[in-house]
Amino acid sequence: MSGGFEAATGDGPPLPESEAEQRSREVRAAVGGLLQIRRLTAGQGDPAAAPAAWERLRPVRAVALALEAAGQPPSAVDASGARVATGYRVTPGERPGTAVVEWLGPPGSGAARQEEAALTACAAALGRLGWDALLYRGPRRHRFLEVEPAGPPG
Repeated sequence: MSGGFEAATGDGPPLPESEAEQRSREVRAAVGGLLQIRRLTAGQGDPAAAPAAWERLRPVRAVALALEAAGQPPSAVDASGARVATGYRVTPGERPGTAVVEWLGPPGSGAARQEEAALTACAAALGRLGWDALLYRGPRRHRFLEVEPAGPPG
């Protein structure tokens, strides 16, 4: 991996198997840093209770990090943009400070059948880190989560 740490949003290339252990360490370190920022900004409050100010300004990155830390797999695309892995995809929401989480995969992967259960698991993981996630059904019965910070700013 090169450059700084970036949370997997589900629109990047697949992670090579040989880098999985290193990636796991990087994710743990990033979440540890996030919780430390929350401790410093929340005072005596619970660091998992509400996202810090920087998370609220970068909800796509913060939500993707929370999902990756919870062990949810990110989707992935190849160089041509074709989806090659089933998992979550995080994109900006329509309102500032929000994100949208979808469950996507390559054609024939069964991602649509997994969607409701997978997104319910994603919502639970996000809730443990201070995010409110509501499950919606959009066009063609496609389900997605709308995610926003829970509680007051940290």
